[in-house]
Amino acid sequence: MLTCESNIKFIKGVGEKRAELFHKLGIFDVDSLIHFYPRKYEDWTNTKSVKDAQSGENVTIKATMITPVKEHMVRRGMTLYKCRFSDGESVINVTIFNNKYLAKALRIYDDYVLFGKIEKTLTTASMSSPKIEKLDTGVRIHPIYSATGKLTPSAIAKVIKTALDELPPFEETLSEDITSRYNLISLDRAIRQIHFPADEKEAFEARKRLIFEELLTLQLGLLKLKGNKKSETSLILKKDYTHEFLSLLPFNLTGAQSRAIIECIKDMMQRHPMNRLLQGDVGSGKTAVAAGLIYSVIKNSYQAAMMAPTEILAIQHYESLSKLFMNTDIRVELLTGSTKQSKKREIKARLIDGEIDLLIGTHAIIQNDVEFKNIALVITDEQHRFGVKQRAALADKGLSLHTLVMSATPIPRTLGLILYGDLDISILDELPPKRQEIRTDVVDSRYHQRLYNFMKEAIDRGEQCYVICPMVEEGEEEMANVKSAEQYAEELSSGAFKGYNIGLLHGKMKPKEKENVMKAFSSGDVQLLVATTVVEVGVDVPNATIMVVENAERFGLSQLHQLRGRIGRGSKKSYCVLVSDSKSETSRNRLLAMKKYSDGFKIADEDLKARGPGDFFGERQHGLPQLKIADMLEDVETLQLTQQCAKQILAEDYNLDLAKNKKLCDEINKMFRKLEY
Repeated sequence: MLTCESNIKFIKGVGEKRAELFHKLGIFDVDSLIHFYPRKYEDWTNTKSVKDAQSGENVTIKATMITPVKEHMVRRGMTLYKCRFSDGESVINVTIFNNKYLAKALRIYDDYVLFGKIEKTLTTASMSSPKIEKLDTGVRIHPIYSATGKLTPSAIAKVIKTALDELPPFEETLSEDITSRYNLISLDRAIRQIHFPADEKEAFEARKRLIFEELLTLQLGLLKLKGNKKSETSLILKKDYTHEFLSLLPFNLTGAQSRAIIECIKDMMQRHPMNRLLQGDVGSGKTAVAAGLIYSVIKNSYQAAMMAPTEILAIQHYESLSKLFMNTDIRVELLTGSTKQSKKREIKARLIDGEIDLLIGTHAIIQNDVEFKNIALVITDEQHRFGVKQRAALADKGLSLHTLVMSATPIPRTLGLILYGDLDISILDELPPKRQEIRTDVVDSRYHQRLYNFMKEAIDRGEQCYVICPMVEEGEEEMANVKSAEQYAEELSSGAFKGYNIGLLHGKMKPKEKENVMKAFSSGDVQLLVATTVVEVGVDVPNATIMVVENAERFGLSQLHQLRGRIGRGSKKSYCVLVSDSKSETSRNRLLAMKKYSDGFKIADEDLKARGPGDFFGERQHGLPQLKIADMLEDVETLQLTQQCAKQILAEDYNLDLAKNKKLCDEINKMFRKLEY
């Protein structure tokens, strides 16, 4: 008997070879198959006669096949199959391209349904490669699935139909009071109707139910993560040392920075652990806020740790915080993957003995053998680059620790509710007074010579420039006219910028090589840095005033905004030039949004509208389970309903122990089990 746990290959009509095609779609068992929802539907229920059909429109026609199929080989790799159908009044000439399986399956004098574009003249009617099904099964709503290669949408539909026919009724996951209160159909009806609805109403009912359950499961999972705030902590700060910290700073904090520090310190003086997101645009001064919290925590006789996603950024934090705390008794140490073994052993021993107050590093600091004496605060920088479980691994270094996560990637406000549902949020919505407005221009490659002259003038004045490329080396992707960083650096060194000091930086280099290049750029020895997006996060060179992004259409807007944030960090006027030869109007409009907006949140909203939630976060949504049917843009209203519902459920049954919530608890575990480390 077929169950949801059954391997896909055991469904009738699949087998080993076809199963491999399903694997490419991420379908390995029956459960993942039935949750592979249609991306749209085709309505074949409104049938027409040939006489009533308009030339050029998509129509559904009931017709009988009246001639056998004739095969015509046009050329190697192209075979046409021709036959005729009649709707009782008119004849339709049908041409099928390269589909011998369909051609062989058709039987003369059998009744069929044809769906596709009809072309008419005064005397003839024809259809090229229409979809054709038997009359008894064809007049219905047809689900259309994302397909791959030889696995067509109709083939996927047949396998799903076979599976659903064999499966017993699906056990209900939501309690009766929830389905009644929110007017939801049963799970069994929803799964069967989402794939094979009788009409639009059934498809709507199914989507409503499945979207509600998916968002409710997500909200419950995130609220449960946030629930560690309910546990009490002994790591309570007795005194606020912010005033003392301010005397260390060579500048004044913005109002937003001061508010964020107050919010965080207030959290850490309570009985529950702080669990907060510090979100701010590029250059809004998140590190200064983090430093303020670290100072108060250490002055209260606790330790703190800060984790960055890259070695370059970890080193930068280490250098800036070491400098800031230079004349205090705070002991700062750096731990990364390239730290020598002997040094690592020494650091680990000093941590346990309490001889290190602040540990800064990369993923290396969440290893099991890194232990602290009395850690109270953990900070992760660029939160979107870590999964929930990585963040949790750092938080597990102590009991009920205070947690701060920082992100310079503006998340559209409609998504913040979902992505950071397990955190309280502090937003830095002011830029420090010295930050420059960056002029942004969009040009094509015809402007290269003028651009190079402009860059050389800046370098000759003692300023520095970035050139960003989408790839590391040639052949990395089969894409015409895409410059690789290695190729570009070589061209500039031997051509337009011969005699200038050019550096190359990309993710495939060894950590030590990257560190040396960045040090040379920071010190001014490298005048022009050709790089990939490895510079997107955190690298701070105030003397860099020009950034050129090649093939800019290949980057997301939020990513371009992050890159642009690497310049304009000093007092000199700065320029960002986006180079693109794309003829796509959509691409051009996206790039023009960069010229129009400097606010990262507005840019994030534009990016989300243009690319949709899946592409906005990339294939791997850090810290967020992959949603199968809910749309974060379209379903905000349902999101708000499910958040209220989730809070009510947890208020009554926080551990989901009641029988009516057991299946929902299983769904939460299933959704969050798939999160990547």
